[in-house]
Amino acid sequence: MESQDDLHEALREGVAAVCSQFDDAYWRDLDERHEFPWKFYEAMAEGGWMGVAMPTEYGGGGLGITEASIVLEEVAASGAAMNGCSALHLSMFGMNPLVKHGSEALREAYVPRIVDGSLHVAFGVTEPDAGTDTTKITTRATRVGDTYVVRGSKVWMTKASLCEKVLLLVRTTPIDEVVRRTDGLTLLFADLQRPEVNIRAIPKVGRNAVVSCEVTFDDLEVPVDHRVGEEGQGFKYLLDGLNPERILVAAEALGIGRASIRKAVDYANERVVYGSPIGSNQGIAFPLAEAYARLHAATLVVREAGARYDDGLSCGEQANMAKYLAADAAFAAADQAMQTFGGFGYALEYDVSRYWREARLMKIAPVPQEMILNYLAEHVLGLPRSY
Repeated sequence: MESQDDLHEALREGVAAVCSQFDDAYWRDLDERHEFPWKFYEAMAEGGWMGVAMPTEYGGGGLGITEASIVLEEVAASGAAMNGCSALHLSMFGMNPLVKHGSEALREAYVPRIVDGSLHVAFGVTEPDAGTDTTKITTRATRVGDTYVVRGSKVWMTKASLCEKVLLLVRTTPIDEVVRRTDGLTLLFADLQRPEVNIRAIPKVGRNAVVSCEVTFDDLEVPVDHRVGEEGQGFKYLLDGLNPERILVAAEALGIGRASIRKAVDYANERVVYGSPIGSNQGIAFPLAEAYARLHAATLVVREAGARYDDGLSCGEQANMAKYLAADAAFAAADQAMQTFGGFGYALEYDVSRYWREARLMKIAPVPQEMILNYLAEHVLGLPRSY
């Protein structure tokens, strides 16, 4: 019988084999041209990696968040970084609320297409004025018979211009009419490529092979049977996706950190200054060794969080710490890689600047480091709420 370690090693080897077909030049080119990595996406879909954590009854692999995190870590570590991971991330686990709370009709119609890669899906939560305060979203869905009519705007919606559907969080009851701020929010599985939907790409610093969009809904009609779960319970369902998302993003950060250290170590061994490789200097070697140690420590927390989630245990503390520590460790590794390369690190052809830009994003998204500290202070340490 295959052990868990054997399974995980087989996953790493399988993903690495696919990713080896797409080198740094591939990702650098697509990032510069702002072009989606279709060949990579199709290769991962063909290999069945998209559905690794989806239920077997819909064509998925039936594995857990731990295995999904290993897949995405290896993708990032190959040099694909966030451009590679963001092409897959939402399809691999972002639709968890749909799988857990959607009707059987919705699951049968859409989950197999998510698994085989033929259906591109987006996730619409963040708004221009609400930011991290999700309860303050103002995108409104008004029920008219068997239809919801949606009006409002979302920002930072990944891949929206390429997606057929969106898992959309809307307010169905005004906030001043609910007992708790988290009440009255509803999840809809809505169409995106419609005349009532305006999608605009947001120019950004990095991760440019995968577009981020501002999306405006102008009386978009969504059938009631495309609601996920019960009306008004969307925030509760949303939580089923938040901890897995933090774990996956943490694993992606680990991968970027590994790629950064690999590049820096190779360069430090090859680059000769004053008659010896620069890696022989402790000013170069020690920071890289420290970055490696911090990544290893963060890896243990990521694995703990994944194991707890897969075992059905509470994991809010662990998932948040995993994201916090991995994002910090990844950026430190990428920053040290830049320092190791010196002036050449600033040149696009060496790729470490791409890792650096994308690692920096992970300290902001999907939740900023400060909000994680708020969570730990209040919910773990028992300190008064600070915001």
